[in-house]
Amino acid sequence: MSAPSLIVRRFGVLDYHPVWQAMRALVAAPDALADDEIWFLEHRPVFTLGQAGRREHLRDPGGIPVVASDRGGQVTYHGPGQLVAYLIVDLKRRSLGVKRLVHGLEQAVIDLLGASDIEAVRWNGAPGVYLGGKKLAAIGLRIRNGFSYHGLAVNVNGDLGPFKRIDPCGYAGLEATRLKDLGLDWSVAETATRLLPYLAAQLGCPAESIVLDHKTTLGDICGPSPPHAGRNIVVGADG
Repeated sequence: MSAPSLIVRRFGVLDYHPVWQAMRALVAAPDALADDEIWFLEHRPVFTLGQAGRREHLRDPGGIPVVASDRGGQVTYHGPGQLVAYLIVDLKRRSLGVKRLVHGLEQAVIDLLGASDIEAVRWNGAPGVYLGGKKLAAIGLRIRNGFSYHGLAVNVNGDLGPFKRIDPCGYAGLEATRLKDLGLDWSVAETATRLLPYLAAQLGCPAESIVLDHKTTLGDICGPSPPHAGRNIVVGADG
C-alpha cells in the first residue's frame, strides 16, 4: 500500500468561522479523508477563545470580532500578515500523539528560523515559539475521531497592535514579535513555502508524497457557505 499523500492547499485571506466549520465537517466524516492536509491561509481580524478561554483575558477587543472556538488554549489574535497553517492529520496513520504533534509544530518553526541563524525556543507549559521573551508563533489543536485540526499561527509582517488588547494565550504582559522584526522580509506566501518542508519532516512525509493544490477553494471542500459564513460570529466564552 502506498504512503498517504500530504495535500497542501492555499486559500488566501478568509474569515475565521467558515474555515473552522469546514475543518469540523471534514473530521466529522474521517472515512472520507484518504490523505492528510495542510491549509495555508490568512484570516481577517479576529480574536479566538480556546475551550479553556477566559473572557477576562480579552482586555479591550474594541471592534474586532471574538469567536469562541473548540481548539485548545486561551485567547489569541489572527489577522492579515500572519501565516496560519491548519493541519488535518490522522494521528494514528502518522504514528503521532498530541504532545509529539505540538512539539513537531514548534520544532518546524524553530528549524525554519535556525536556517537563518536565528535561535528561537519553546517554553515548558506554554505551547508556541518564543524569542527574547516575545511570542512569535501560537499553537492550538483539537482532536476528533483521531484527526487533528486547527494548528499553528506565525506572525510574519502584520499589525501586532491587537495583541496589546489581550493577554496572549492567557499571559498578561506577554508581547508578540514577528518575522519582519527579526530581519526576515518575507511575505506570508514565501513563509508558507519555506515552512512547508519543515512541517512535512515533522509529520514524517517524504517530499514525493506532498501534493500542492492551489486551485481548490474552501467552497469546493465544504459546499456553499451558510448565510452567516461570510462574517465572524461574536459569541461568549461559553458559546
